[in-house]
Amino acid sequence: VLMFQLVATLEELKVYWGTATTGKPHVAYFVPMSKIADFLKAGCEVTILFADLHAYLDNMKAPWELLELRVQYYEQVIKAMLESIGVPLEKLRFVKGTDYQLSREYTLDVYRLSSMVTEHDAKKAGAEVVKQVDHPLLSGLLYPGLQALDEEYLKVDAQFGGVDQRKIFTLAEKYLPSLGYTKRIHMMNPMVPGLTGTKMSSSEEESKIDLLDKKDDVKKKLKKAFCEPGNIQNNGILSFVKHVLFPLSSEFVIKRDPKWGGDKVYTSYEEVEKDFAEEQIHPGDLKASVEVALNKLLDPIRKKFETPELRKLTSQAYPEPTKNTKGNPKNATEEDDVVPSRLDLRVGKVISVEKHPDADSLYLEKIDVGEEQPRTVVSGLVAYVSQEELQDRLVILLCNLKPQKMRGIESQAMLLCASVEGDPRRVEPLNAPEGSAPGDRVYVEGFESGKPDDELKPKKKVFEKLQVDLKISDECIAQWKEKDLMTKLGKITCKTLKGGNIS
Repeated sequence: VLMFQLVATLEELKVYWGTATTGKPHVAYFVPMSKIADFLKAGCEVTILFADLHAYLDNMKAPWELLELRVQYYEQVIKAMLESIGVPLEKLRFVKGTDYQLSREYTLDVYRLSSMVTEHDAKKAGAEVVKQVDHPLLSGLLYPGLQALDEEYLKVDAQFGGVDQRKIFTLAEKYLPSLGYTKRIHMMNPMVPGLTGTKMSSSEEESKIDLLDKKDDVKKKLKKAFCEPGNIQNNGILSFVKHVLFPLSSEFVIKRDPKWGGDKVYTSYEEVEKDFAEEQIHPGDLKASVEVALNKLLDPIRKKFETPELRKLTSQAYPEPTKNTKGNPKNATEEDDVVPSRLDLRVGKVISVEKHPDADSLYLEKIDVGEEQPRTVVSGLVAYVSQEELQDRLVILLCNLKPQKMRGIESQAMLLCASVEGDPRRVEPLNAPEGSAPGDRVYVEGFESGKPDDELKPKKKVFEKLQVDLKISDECIAQWKEKDLMTKLGKITCKTLKGGNIS
């Protein structure tokens, strides 16, 4: 509604949408693409900015030597997206950031702006966009100011972006007039939660479905996605239906077996949400139906990238890690790097807990980790934690160990605890931040973007090597090499065991 009111006052509203050329674009990009289609239908002039310099400034998410190749990849894949939803490319203008951001005039404005913006304002503006670390690089603090200046140098009336950009928009509105430039209009689209419940991010592999993912990969990622029965909060699957599928189509079909009622056609998102909330739609049926609709959108993009030229571009822009050879141990593969991002750590909720039928020292637990079915977990906590303490509490699980039988029952994850040796030995389960939900991803600060192994190979002893440096701080915070274990909501802690080990 706001857009059409603006167009009524400005005959040809000039709008720009920008994207930092970091990781491979994902399916949530269909949200702004559908809005760009709306802008064009309304008669707006639309510029798409490939913000290559921003990609480097944001903690070097894109290496300098790959910037040009990443821009080429983004341009090709976004054009393919737009074509797949019927957007005419001739009405769009495509611009690369470094085509003007390295000019004398722009650089002088960066210096002028840096003399006005405080460190506090710069850090606050980028809080939801720039990677947050304890000791931020100056480059990340420059990022929001450059995005504000882009509005002037692209000669637009308005900037369009996700709601995560709102603090950068506020900075632009505050400081551009101080440089003698006009305050611009800002418009925002909602963010689609990722498959893990957080924002879907190009640089966070586990949260997203890439535009070029194969059908098997799409199925696998959707199957693992957080989609709790009846839960409509932070549900990336439902949000995709709401913000992508319905804007592009007048209906959505839930496909299911005739014995469960057969297919059902929905003509509004509200009907889908209501039925899911009332558990009239099973998460498995929702995921399967989204899979069908999503593959229809992705098929034309996959087909375009089957050409030798675009296959080569993809491999050059996103090269595989150099493989290790016996003669050159420095060229270690990502698979051989012992880093904490290889661990699939998640928040779980204990649904049930009982004594193991064949072992007095073991508990047999059913734990919800955000999948369709709870996992069976066997843990040796009988001597340390009561059944009442475990029942219905949130815990932290390592989910990609190879399942192993413990006294005849297969354990499908490890429940992580803090412990202090002594007489008696003390053990406490780790605590998730308040408000956490089953399936929330747990990561080590600074290793947010890595992808966990599908399954840790026992012979590699990845967890055992990492476990040596897993400790509890003097503030009862779980850490790896003094870097905090976290979720999107805060830090992982324990109750009292300062200086303890984690296992």
